[in-house]
Amino acid sequence: MTNKRFEHPIAIFVGLGFPRNVDNVWEAYEALVEWNGNRGPMHVMALNLCRNALTNDADIKAAYIAFRAFARSRGILVPETVHGSTMEAAEEWLAA
Repeated sequence: MTNKRFEHPIAIFVGLGFPRNVDNVWEAYEALVEWNGNRGPMHVMALNLCRNALTNDADIKAAYIAFRAFARSRGILVPETVHGSTMEAAEEWLAA
């Protein structure tokens, strides 16, 4: 399986609100499989597009767009303005 990196990482909140960068199709697929919340049609579409991108060299950009839309719809997409400061705070907390 090739790397299949996204052009830009997608930052999402996980667990107790910690940020996580999703850098590639595999990480997006993993996050979708592990999702415990409402799965609905956006989840199904994002999961299918990520699976297709992993197995058939399908459009990585489509998987990126679908995963980002899913994250936004579930309120786990980290706003770009918050992402930098949140990552710094998390790194400081983990280093302590």
